[in-house]
Amino acid sequence: MHRFSHHTGTVMPLRRSDIDTDQISPARFVPYYARGGYTNILFADWRDDPAFVLNQPEHQGATILVAGTNFGTGSSRESAVWALQSAGFRVVLAPRFGDIFHGNALTRGLPAVTLPAEEIETLWDLVDADPWLEVTVDLHTCQVRHSGRTLPFAIDPAARERLLRGADLVTETLRHDHRIARFERARHPRLPRTFDAGPHPDPLEVAP
Repeated sequence: MHRFSHHTGTVMPLRRSDIDTDQISPARFVPYYARGGYTNILFADWRDDPAFVLNQPEHQGATILVAGTNFGTGSSRESAVWALQSAGFRVVLAPRFGDIFHGNALTRGLPAVTLPAEEIETLWDLVDADPWLEVTVDLHTCQVRHSGRTLPFAIDPAARERLLRGADLVTETLRHDHRIARFERARHPRLPRTFDAGPHPDPLEVAP
């Protein structure tokens, strides 16, 4: 997982609310893609509409998605996060997120930052007027900055620390490898044990 301290980029204004994970990453595509290949399925059911914001030339290269409330509700699906990251998004801003999506996003290195609905509306309007408006999301100060405005946001302290260090939950667990090994050595030999069988390839990194 890459470290995230701060990011400055342009905005993709997605003026829709109640977007669920099946709209972000339709289930019918999920079994056929490896982790890095989700770009083309992001919002696949809306991409045929030339007016859809992802098809607008002025928003190509945007790295900050600004969506309406209840973004990422619905089923648990890591591919929803992978699709956004594969398409180049580094941050998602919204008034509210689905709980499972929010957890998956933070775990996978995609800051999902909550801002008040009126600030999201203001940002949409500013980007409509200037598609090249730059927005900064700063995890050190927990601030979103744009147009001379400074907007504080809250984030789980443990998730913030992992993002700043670029450490996922597996990396966090391995920090305690010596303690785990000591615990295993002290266990009664008849109790279940874990064994290190060496490195295993991540099946999600291998194209089908």
